[in-house]
Amino acid sequence: MKHPEKAAAHHDLVIRPFQPADQPAAKALILDGLTGHWGFLDPTLNPDLNHIAVSYAAGVFLTAWLGDRMVGTGAFLPEGYGIYRIVRMSVRAEFRRLGIGSMVLHDLVGRIKALEGHTIILETTSTWCEVIQFYQRFGFTITGEQNGETTFSLAI
Repeated sequence: MKHPEKAAAHHDLVIRPFQPADQPAAKALILDGLTGHWGFLDPTLNPDLNHIAVSYAAGVFLTAWLGDRMVGTGAFLPEGYGIYRIVRMSVRAEFRRLGIGSMVLHDLVGRIKALEGHTIILETTSTWCEVIQFYQRFGFTITGEQNGETTFSLAI
């Protein structure tokens, strides 16, 4: 097999909705990813992570697990009738490129479809080329760029 780690991640990965006990691990995973990308962290920029259950009560916040280790997150919030915004997509650095992000995104899209959503939007930093390519491979279309952010849309 070409990538045994990828096969193991696909087989053993458990994706489930956020639970209150997940709070510290989810916040740490996302903030570690941001720190890794930017080289620093401004704690005032992420207030939604202080109370994830409250911040995402109107939507869905998923956690991805390999065994007892959280390795990924992803969430969505309603933006309007049938429109949902995907946010907080993050995979622990040492588990990237194993298909975990794709599996979380696929789960989120399935849940949005079940809610009769018709459009998904999201944004990411314009310099995050591999992330932009990830969303494009999934079928998202770039709809704009402004203030260093690239926005995307997917009709479902």
